[in-house]
Amino acid sequence: MSKYLLRLVVSVSMLFFCHSGVVLAGVSNDLEIIRQRVIADLLNEKEVERHFIDKLFETLKPDGSWPDINYKDLSRTAFQHSRHLMNMLDMSRAYRKPGSPLKGNANLKKAISSALDLWLANDFICENWWWNEMGTPNLMINTLLVMDEELTEKQKTDGLRIAGRANLRASGARPGGDLIQIAGMLGKQALFARNELVLDTVVRTMASEIKVTTGRGLKPDMSFHHRVDNVISTLTYGTGYANAFAYWAVKIAGTKYSLPDSASRLLIDYFIDGISQSMIYRMYPDPGAMNRDITRRNAVEEEGLGLPENLAKISTYRAKELEEIIKVRSGKLKPSFTKDRFFWHSSYLTHQRPLFFVSVRMHSSRASNMEQPHNEEGILNHHYGDGSNFISRTGKEFTNIFPVWDWQKIPGTTVLQKPEMPHWNVLAKKGLTDFSGAATDGHYTVAGFDFSSVHDPLTARKSWFFFDREYVCLGAAINTTADLPVFTTVNQTLLNGAVKTRDAKGQRAIDTGRHLLSSTTWIHHDSVGYLFHSPTTIAVYAGIQKGNWRRINHQAWATTEEVSENIFSAWFDHGRKVKNASYQYIVLPAVAVKELETYSKKNDVVILSNSADLQAVQHKGLNLTQAVFYKPGGLQIAKDIFIKVDQPCILMLHSGNGMIDRIHLAEPTHKLQTIQLTATDKSKKEKSMVVQLGTGGDAGKTVRVL
Repeated sequence: MSKYLLRLVVSVSMLFFCHSGVVLAGVSNDLEIIRQRVIADLLNEKEVERHFIDKLFETLKPDGSWPDINYKDLSRTAFQHSRHLMNMLDMSRAYRKPGSPLKGNANLKKAISSALDLWLANDFICENWWWNEMGTPNLMINTLLVMDEELTEKQKTDGLRIAGRANLRASGARPGGDLIQIAGMLGKQALFARNELVLDTVVRTMASEIKVTTGRGLKPDMSFHHRVDNVISTLTYGTGYANAFAYWAVKIAGTKYSLPDSASRLLIDYFIDGISQSMIYRMYPDPGAMNRDITRRNAVEEEGLGLPENLAKISTYRAKELEEIIKVRSGKLKPSFTKDRFFWHSSYLTHQRPLFFVSVRMHSSRASNMEQPHNEEGILNHHYGDGSNFISRTGKEFTNIFPVWDWQKIPGTTVLQKPEMPHWNVLAKKGLTDFSGAATDGHYTVAGFDFSSVHDPLTARKSWFFFDREYVCLGAAINTTADLPVFTTVNQTLLNGAVKTRDAKGQRAIDTGRHLLSSTTWIHHDSVGYLFHSPTTIAVYAGIQKGNWRRINHQAWATTEEVSENIFSAWFDHGRKVKNASYQYIVLPAVAVKELETYSKKNDVVILSNSADLQAVQHKGLNLTQAVFYKPGGLQIAKDIFIKVDQPCILMLHSGNGMIDRIHLAEPTHKLQTIQLTATDKSKKEKSMVVQLGTGGDAGKTVRVL
């Protein structure tokens, strides 16, 4: 890519000298086709709301400012100036859009010019680099493209200078980071300046960025890492990466600038197997895959159609799958997805069924526990990656719950209950243990986590076993020297309907408030059942929790205004100075109380082991055994079936009629090259094999042994 960057150094400066009021002689028809497509997209991006535009026009002050915007605060947590740019673009759209009641309105043009001149005169610079190199340049070039020949030469030149801060030499233009999005902004600058050389360089740069890497960017497992901390960012930066490419692929289709088909195919793979597999029903973002962005309003709202529709336009590759996602998102088809995926570079797994979605997020010595709380967002995310386990039936279970959440009761996590969290500036730390991984065949999955808290003197062995109808959660070797309670949270979600339970006294609905339930067989809430293999003591809360957005996010919009929500939460209290504590429970989503009651009396799940060395579960109905070996050891699976491994590993074994059918195995430390596995079945012949493990980008990936 260096030769393209070299050409670009010359080309960027040319942008400021090549703009003309008309299409330059010699400029290709292809560039003009693309320019008109981009402008049409900007004009049609949203409807012109006359009352809104009238209000902007009426409230605009003589100096070109709006009275409700703070123009003095340039801090990284505020910068209301972005609203000025958005207002300017909205007015420009109303002025230029065909059919707009204000199209060509002379007074509106004067207002747009006044607002633009104010910005050009002040050139507002934010403390947050993102606004200076991306946010402001993007909104500026969009306005320039829409207004085009309605601008003065000075407005064109000065506006392009500000837009030009989005360039491939900018600090944020990092490969695998924001490079593609910044390249897209530079592409718009090239269209405005009618500069073919820069446009050609932009397209080549984009094409070179669609690749698999073990560094920043798109990983071999189809997850995405924005930074070198190896924290998953598929649904944030990774989606922006895909959106920018797909947008431009559509805009340049059929021209000499068209992108290579290989890049389009890889991006479609990434969207279907990475982005969509990190979403509930491929519609709602999974909270478990998010970072500081979870503390923004409406963070888990349903995604739109733009990205899959753009991908469907540029290639016929995997067209049926794209069409299914489009139909599901548009409400024309009920989701019927059945697929598991483990992202071994990100210690993140998803388990998708037609009626529910589940995820697990872990960390390891190969990555930080969480994204840094940049711009003071996500300031209570300390334990968000500590084995979080989100359960979704509708995708709306966690909508705007986070200001009232107890952030030491994140679903699935085992956490020392502190009087207050450490300061957010020490939130993100490198993980402490190597063992974090999963084995999957794409339909069933088993995951194991040798958990060591990066914030507290707390360790545990945690594992999850996923089948069709249910999944099992095990915890063992929970230890701490701290004289504080240790809780393992089963769930903490929005309260939706009655909370019912069965104990020694029978079945009943519990009242609002906090309860310590003893001899509990099961709990049911919001069509999800939580089943305990033996009568268990568990704490439950159902009722109002209060908080505010400011406690989790320090952006200017996040105030201390009280927010309240009705919450359901359930957790195990392991006590203080815990030694070798444990837990075990089954989660049965999409179930009615009557079905849960029947299931509790008879089911196919057998917990074979829940110890510091081995956690294993067998599903007799599926003839499937899943095991997490934290140390070398063996496991008697059935009367005639025994397996032994010489290294720590995670495996799944399918069997039938006393014979081993197939085995899938993963090595969760990413350090070994081979594992010796010995198996005996009904044939009485001991089979010993050396399993060749993945290396490099495939270290940690599941391999099929038999």
